[in-house]
Amino acid sequence: MTGDASLFIILSKKNKEGYVSFGNNLRGYIIGIGDIGKAPYPVIKDVCLVTELKHNLLSISHLADHGYGINSVKDKCTIVDSSTGSTIFEGIREDNICVFYLLEDANKVGRCLMAKSIESQLWHMRLGHANMDTISRLSTKKLVRGLPDISFKKDTVCSECKKNKATKSAFKSKNTVSTTRPLQLLHMDLFGPSRIASLGGKLYAFVIIDDFSRYTWIYFLARKNDVLSEFVTFCKKVQNEKGFMITRIRSDHDGEFENAEFKQFCDTHGYLHEFYCPRTPQQNGVVERKNRTLSEMARVMLNPFSLPIYFWAEAVNTACYILNRVLIRPISKKTPYELWFDRTPNVSYFKIFGYKCFILNTKDNLSKFDEKVDEGIFFRLCSKEQRIQSLQQKNHDHRRINQCQV
Repeated sequence: MTGDASLFIILSKKNKEGYVSFGNNLRGYIIGIGDIGKAPYPVIKDVCLVTELKHNLLSISHLADHGYGINSVKDKCTIVDSSTGSTIFEGIREDNICVFYLLEDANKVGRCLMAKSIESQLWHMRLGHANMDTISRLSTKKLVRGLPDISFKKDTVCSECKKNKATKSAFKSKNTVSTTRPLQLLHMDLFGPSRIASLGGKLYAFVIIDDFSRYTWIYFLARKNDVLSEFVTFCKKVQNEKGFMITRIRSDHDGEFENAEFKQFCDTHGYLHEFYCPRTPQQNGVVERKNRTLSEMARVMLNPFSLPIYFWAEAVNTACYILNRVLIRPISKKTPYELWFDRTPNVSYFKIFGYKCFILNTKDNLSKFDEKVDEGIFFRLCSKEQRIQSLQQKNHDHRRINQCQV
């Protein structure tokens, strides 16, 4: 069976006669049956055309019924013509699946009739190239809602992760929790300036982390001097939200944190401001590791689609949004989102950052024969709306989106 109608040399269209169940509880409907084949290869008859099927699947029993033999030795597998003994396809075994290659295209690694689901890799990309072990724990322990019940195994190498996440050996993270409730301790840092201003003209990213939950907020600033005003607004918001007072904050000795105005604000509201030792980033491990993770995730989301660097703020913001919902606190075995909001997060609406989409144009005065959509790229996750950057230089907060890649 296949989802590509262009492969058929003979195709008889049908009106949804039967369906195929996928591993994510979705269905693909059989809308046609026909023959596939191109010289010098034999014609494969009675192939089903299935909607939403992303790969070409080949049934071993179907081949046997049509006079072909299957030879499997350790990690190699071949399909032969029983009448002539000639090899038709050859492939390799990956886990419990045989992957076949066309002989004339073997050097190009052209996959043919590949019986392997890419659902796990798709979710790896949707979740900002999160670690497969982390995604597996999220799924098996039901720590998030909307993640399909499939196997998440690191059976392939993600080249984008290898290229964009290479690092030196790091210090071990702390395995104990020194706080007992949210807002008891906040870690803060400012990274930047970026060499290229963001789409909104920002140069800095102000990162705040709650020590208890590891829930993270990120604010983008045009100037370092804006840190205090942003922090004042943040304090009012989170204290009203949780009903707790902030007890301690922790930062480095940079001028945006160590100044008379910042000290006066902390003293007025009773916040104990602790500082890390100068030139000792190891003491600031919580926020330093978070900054590195945010940067790596942003880089691995920007580069595969060759997106302009001025989308860096959107990529970092999306990375922060994802991390709050997929990281697992070792002690509590819960995500930062659950520890902060007391409910499991929903990830069913997650899409791949940077994918192409088409936005229904409902604002411009279009004629009957004008195109009805604007082409754009997706760059922000939200449970109720998705933020799109139109290639016609218009921003969209919209829900009427036709997707080319999900």
